[in-house]
Amino acid sequence: MTKPKIQRLRELEAEMRAVARGEKAAPKDAAAPSFNSVDVLMRLLTPENRRLMATIRDRKPRSIAELAKLTGRAPSNLARTLNKLEDAGLVKMLTDRGKTKIPIPAVKVLRVKIDPFSQTDDLEMA
Repeated sequence: MTKPKIQRLRELEAEMRAVARGEKAAPKDAAAPSFNSVDVLMRLLTPENRRLMATIRDRKPRSIAELAKLTGRAPSNLARTLNKLEDAGLVKMLTDRGKTKIPIPAVKVLRVKIDPFSQTDDLEMA
């Protein structure tokens, strides 16, 4: 199970500056997806994007062009959305023979624990 970081921008900036100054080592989870808040992730999981992810999971398209035909979306628009989903750790883009990008699901389940009294929410991706 992957545990993305939920870290405010100010905290992330302070951490990055400390690493750059050599005051501390880069955290082990530095390459993990990170979000300013759970809200940011939830805004990415629109009904349209969830249908897109279901299409990727269920139909297993072999290219962005094939996915565009399956969804009726423009390839350029689809590529932007896929980049956002990939940055969030929800989709992986494999490369076939050096140029064809193949979208595959990167997660099966998201678990969100929301603390209603503070900003210390917790997120797990499986």
